Amino acid sequence: MAFFKHLKTVTKHRRLVRKLCFKCGLIWQGLTHDLSKFSRAEFGPGAKYYQGDKSPQVKEREIFGYSAAWLHHKGRNKHHFEYWVDYLRGKRVYVEMPAKYLAEMVCDRIAASKVYLKDKYTEAYPLEYFERSADKEGMNPKTCEDLHYFLTMLKDKGEKYTLEQLKKYVKESKRTQ
Repeated sequence: MAFFKHLKTVTKHRRLVRKLCFKCGLIWQGLTHDLSKFSRAEFGPGAKYYQGDKSPQVKEREIFGYSAAWLHHKGRNKHHFEYWVDYLRGKRVYVEMPAKYLAEMVCDRIAASKVYLKDKYTEAYPLEYFERSADKEGMNPKTCEDLHYFLTMLKDKGEKYTLEQLKKYVKESKRTQ
């Protein structure tokens, strides 16, 4: 039963991200978002540790102290800031995320919040989660600032406006590359 529940959750999440990405002009990213979740390395543990109200990776971490599925996922999906950590002379380098991946990350956070919170979702929640989480550590300062800016915009001005602004942000960044 957990297999089908996990499949439904992943499918719903991907559908929501796709819809949001399309509104930002990110067609390819919307189509390919989180395809690695269907790999053996991610789907198996996802079904095994399925919880329904949060990521299965939380349970996997509780059991093993880390999530092998997450390590696989973050290394293949550029919309996770953890993908953008490198090393130079033994020191971590936190690379600024390109605009299109930051926009996809915003869409991902909105969709994940909607999937897990269901009718309790508010446009303030993605910002609240971001502000209370420790996952800002290891994020490039500019990426962190931009993510905070767009999540605050979501809370203050709503989804439609924020997606329009993300679309402009991505388009503008293409002109400056």
